Amino acid sequence: MSEKLLYTLARPLLFSLDAETAHNLTLPALQKAATLGLLKPATPARDEARMVMGIRFPNAVGLAAGLDKNGAYIDGLAALGFGFIEVGTVTPKGQLGNPKPRMFRLPKSQAIINRMGFNNDGVDAFIRNVQASRFYQNKEGVLGLNIGKNAATPIERAAEDYLYCLEKVYPYASYVTVNISSPNTKNLRQLQGSSELDALLGQLKDAQRRLADTHQRYVPIALKIAPDMDDDQIKNIADALLRHGMDGVIATNTTITRDAVQGQMHAEETGGLSGAPVFELSNKVIRALKHEVGDALPIIGVGGILSGKEARAKIDAGASLIQLYTGLIYRGPALVKECVSALKNMPGPGKL
Repeated sequence: MSEKLLYTLARPLLFSLDAETAHNLTLPALQKAATLGLLKPATPARDEARMVMGIRFPNAVGLAAGLDKNGAYIDGLAALGFGFIEVGTVTPKGQLGNPKPRMFRLPKSQAIINRMGFNNDGVDAFIRNVQASRFYQNKEGVLGLNIGKNAATPIERAAEDYLYCLEKVYPYASYVTVNISSPNTKNLRQLQGSSELDALLGQLKDAQRRLADTHQRYVPIALKIAPDMDDDQIKNIADALLRHGMDGVIATNTTITRDAVQGQMHAEETGGLSGAPVFELSNKVIRALKHEVGDALPIIGVGGILSGKEARAKIDAGASLIQLYTGLIYRGPALVKECVSALKNMPGPGKL
């Protein structure tokens, strides 16, 4: 039975459940299927690879952070044919996140609102999970590790949390993503401001140089940013990224706007909106970033991809790679193969 048919049969049951409950059932089942050998990883064709941030990506389609916050289901997710997997966001200490319910589907718009709040078991448990995965042990592919700050850490001490996590995850990551754009941790997006960002990036780059020397391996660092910015804010971020020699930027996280979903059930819930309504918002940021950074800084495009056509649009906007999350929930594993196929012969930054 094909993955597409399996998901078509399973989706009505999953969508009858609370969104977080469905999430908590699906990932362990996926991991179990991979462990039993029921999922056979797709073998990328030789002409799909891209060189980005100095890393060879088997294909340009990745999993966005947030689906597997603890890195507990890497093998199951890797079997879906992704060119790279990003897990987290992880924080120094474990935390419960925000009170439930905290995840809501908006099926009419193929969207999700979440206010999870970086719920995770902490960076030490996260690293143990990464180390236990076959994907990591066998060096099967590209693994991004996404780091954040604890909710209880004052914003003026946020850099301490990021530096602590960077130190911990560095030896195990293909690349590290610094998440300063979730709307679900109080004041976190304040770190996108000019002075705050300059200070944080400076400290991260200093730590990266030291860790590269210690481990004799350079691990790129990418910054994940929000879609809710004007042109001046985007320009300021682009300037800071170039000035500090960052390795990449992920555009974008979820949006706090609700224009596209007004009047729908759950539309007024607090949290970040993802899925189809974010598609053009993130494309706008990607195009603006590309205008500012040219080929000097690779962009990973994420937000609202629900078809191969939309994956191509992200590359056309200026992205070198793309990531999926909400589209995977609405379309299932077939979306991964569709996007890989759509990008297969498409020229773009980093294409080998």
